[in-house]
Amino acid sequence: MTPAEMEARIVRYGDLQPCKTAFIDAHTPGSNQKENFTIIGGGVSESADQHVHITIPHGFNIGAAGQPPRVRNSLHDHHTAEVFFVLSGKWRFFWGRWGDAGEVTLEQGDIFNIPTGIFRGFENIGTDYGMIMAILGGDDAGGGVMWAPQVIEDAADHGLVLGNNGKLYDTKKGQSLPDGVGPMPVMTDEELAKRPEPTTGDVLPNHVARYWDMVALSDRKPLKVIGETGLLKDRPGFEVDFITRRSASEDKHSHDRPSVLMPVRGHWRVDWEGGSATLAPGDTMSVPENVAHSAVPSMTGEAALYHIVGTDDPAGRTWTGA
Repeated sequence: MTPAEMEARIVRYGDLQPCKTAFIDAHTPGSNQKENFTIIGGGVSESADQHVHITIPHGFNIGAAGQPPRVRNSLHDHHTAEVFFVLSGKWRFFWGRWGDAGEVTLEQGDIFNIPTGIFRGFENIGTDYGMIMAILGGDDAGGGVMWAPQVIEDAADHGLVLGNNGKLYDTKKGQSLPDGVGPMPVMTDEELAKRPEPTTGDVLPNHVARYWDMVALSDRKPLKVIGETGLLKDRPGFEVDFITRRSASEDKHSHDRPSVLMPVRGHWRVDWEGGSATLAPGDTMSVPENVAHSAVPSMTGEAALYHIVGTDDPAGRTWTGA
């Protein structure tokens, strides 16, 4: 594989194309400055304006959210796994019907495998623009987003209506629901009553991993962060490993399906037969199946990288082995 061919499978941080109209809360004050990025796969954007960088199926989606300080992403849920790691900034994640069941603050490198079945939101509480990277289970990311009822109601007050086809219509632009398309129904009280309201004590031990703990645990070999035997035990249709300078290897390996490399700190050199490329934090590289490759830090200093690969497990709800 030539360097030019591989470069087509690398999305550079500086080349990311944001969408500011991706979701139903795009006009809602407090959420109207957020940016959504779909890096690999179509993600769950509700907007036709969303640019998809790499369309090759991986068995999972890679995306990102960028937000200025004090901008939040409204309460929502997915049918499959949603995993975030912080690339930059300081973020508050919160969950529950009204967002008050529990919360956690995460910083650079921390990762959160959010339990399915609960509404979740997040807010940049830092002082600068921040970015979080996302992994969503399934090639179709579970078929869309489920919003807390108040999010849909607030959006309508500001001109955005979500159709039951999963598409957004902006009444401020003169758009209306097409014939045969109704508004997305809000969840009933009965449906909402079935949703769990886990406390912070319920969630943190099994769903959050801190950067410096992972650095310590990956001192001799890569750390499996998410997987059946991982630090965060789950089988969401993909596995996530964490690699640092001390656990990186020049030995090449390959997978029978595409894999993804995402540096969070430092610069990394990826070598394969036919070329090499250097990745920086925020870059995303899709390595084709059966291409033997290695990834090692290319400069001195701190270095850490997330590695994601699909599995044969179906993309489904959070699994804890219970």
